[in-house]
Amino acid sequence: MTKKAKTTAEFDKRFNAGEDIHDLADMSKAKVVRHGKKVRITLDVSESLVNEIDGIRQAIGVDRGALIKIWLHERVRQEKAASAA
Repeated sequence: MTKKAKTTAEFDKRFNAGEDIHDLADMSKAKVVRHGKKVRITLDVSESLVNEIDGIRQAIGVDRGALIKIWLHERVRQEKAASAA
């Protein structure tokens, strides 16, 4: 029997060391999140806006598409919260 990790830091350390962590996680509380069918969209934006986005994404080290998706998600949450208020 594997000794349970007492902290998340210990869990991470053991995972990073290649230890089998299946016995350390309580999978009874795990859930799969499916965000639905993906739909491709095309946006025409100015080159200067793309350059500004690229400057931001390079500074934080993420992909352009990922950054735009995060921003869209955040904005939709803001709009929904404002509508609910």
